[in-house]
Amino acid sequence: MKKIIVLISGKGSNLKFILHACKNKIKTGKVVAVLSNNPLAYGLIYAKKAYIPNKIISESKIIDRIAYDIKLIKEIDIYNPDLIVLAGYMRILSDVFIQHYKGIILNIHPSLLPKYPGLHTHRLVLENHDLEHGSSVHFVTNKLDGGPIILQSRIPILPEDTENSIIKRIKQQEHIIYPIVIKWFIEKRLKMEGGKAWLNGEKLPLNGYEKYLNKL
Repeated sequence: MKKIIVLISGKGSNLKFILHACKNKIKTGKVVAVLSNNPLAYGLIYAKKAYIPNKIISESKIIDRIAYDIKLIKEIDIYNPDLIVLAGYMRILSDVFIQHYKGIILNIHPSLLPKYPGLHTHRLVLENHDLEHGSSVHFVTNKLDGGPIILQSRIPILPEDTENSIIKRIKQQEHIIYPIVIKWFIEKRLKMEGGKAWLNGEKLPLNGYEKYLNKL
């Protein structure tokens, strides 16, 4: 059984669907622990309901980012994970952390990367009058939201859209594509090699796996 660690900071909606997928579709993967930097993260409730070990790594007494990540590494290494999944984790990871888990960290970002890395992506889409928006699942590297893209989902921007309406529709797509990518990784169909994402032995294009994208 492949061991998955999930890091969260907030509501944990992606965690909820990851847990569901591990129970029903990802037969050889199991979330063995959920860790959070936020003691008020609602996603911890999902972990507790599923009887999954969960822990808060407090930020209040650790100002230095590297010192925090070293403490986080010690907690994670207890489980000897095969995969680390960032599900709304709002801390920027240090190079120390990324190097320690090189090639086994996944993240989902609410934009069509490489467009709009960082925060406030929905607002930027509206301000720039974009015609489409989406989310990207990618490997985590030292470049913020700049790791190899694995899979993207797209939605059209409607004339009546607001940030809230976009967020709702984006989340619906994230709940579909994130478990799919996790399943690929757990089944050893997906890997990062040479700074690129590879699926089924083939190097993925810059915007990820396009065949599935067209079916969303």
